Amino acid sequence: QVQLVESGGGSVQSGGSLRLSCLASGDIGSTYSMGWFRQAPGQEREGVARITTSNWITYADSVKGRFTISQDKEKKTLYLQMNTLRPEDTAMYYCAAGPLRAYYSGVFNYWGQGTQVTVSS
Repeated sequence: QVQLVESGGGSVQSGGSLRLSCLASGDIGSTYSMGWFRQAPGQEREGVARITTSNWITYADSVKGRFTISQDKEKKTLYLQMNTLRPEDTAMYYCAAGPLRAYYSGVFNYWGQGTQVTVSS
């Protein structure tokens, strides 16, 4: 079983930055995908960024050039550096983990509880 715990959310003004972290515990395996998703009230969950153990990376168009996903495999920690934040980035942000194919399918097995990001104008 894999547990994921997010941290780093908060409230910032438009144009500000935040760095989210996701600590994984348990047997995540040697080959896997991880990702960040977000969900705003009344909206569907959307993928923000994904990464594999080989550092294949993909971003949603809405965050390209502003957000950066990275990982420290020794620390089993996933990061999301968010710069130039906008009010429309306001959402609950979730970390997810799954097999390598999840990078393509978007279907992840494990999810964290989420961390709230609020951006004010």
